[in-house]
Amino acid sequence: MLAPTQGDNPRPDQIADRIVDAILARKLAPGQRLGEQALADLFGVSRTVVREALARLAARGIVEVHARRGWFVLQPSPEHAREAFAARRVIETGLIQSLPDEGLAGGAIVRLKQHLAQERRAIARADAAERSWLLGHFHVCLAECAGNSLLAEILRDLTARTTLIATLYQSTHEAAQSCDEHADIVAALEAGDHERAIERMQAHLDSVTRHLGASAIAGDPLAALREALDFSPTPHRPLEH
Repeated sequence: MLAPTQGDNPRPDQIADRIVDAILARKLAPGQRLGEQALADLFGVSRTVVREALARLAARGIVEVHARRGWFVLQPSPEHAREAFAARRVIETGLIQSLPDEGLAGGAIVRLKQHLAQERRAIARADAAERSWLLGHFHVCLAECAGNSLLAEILRDLTARTTLIATLYQSTHEAAQSCDEHADIVAALEAGDHERAIERMQAHLDSVTRHLGASAIAGDPLAALREALDFSPTPHRPLEH
């Protein structure tokens, strides 16, 4: 699940960040149990330190605790899906709107282009974990390039939540398509065309949201299983005897 750490024992915030990264890479699934002792052994820390890390993640809406059962990765509901993507739309378009008239500095554009190159390499290698992490982290990187570390932290958590949502509800959405949409956003930013960048960001988030199964967004409790087993909704028929 998580590789052992090297060197000094990690702090609770570092453990929390490693868990979020594992979620972004889709290495931790929605509803997966996070055993305190197992994590303590992996990180070489006490269960108290692990418990503090998990409590922080619970406050950030990434994990949840069940009495007498332990800690689990959040299993988002369809309502969570709607709210999370709506929040990202407001935050990410607002982030671009807040950019100065002169736009991003040249170094920021270079960093974003380097990130795009990493996405393309991961896609070409069919490295699913690295690809998933990079596609999600693009939005965090954009906030960092805009010089807003607080929004970067918020987007990191929101992106982790939407990764869990996609794992549960999203139909096949080509990674190459997401990468191309990221490239469109960066091209608009490089040109100083903030209105187009906002339009491209909205279109990108709308595209991702559209690939959430309609039955899932409507609250179909069988949506994930229905898609996995390739069942399309059909009128109810009585069982044959």
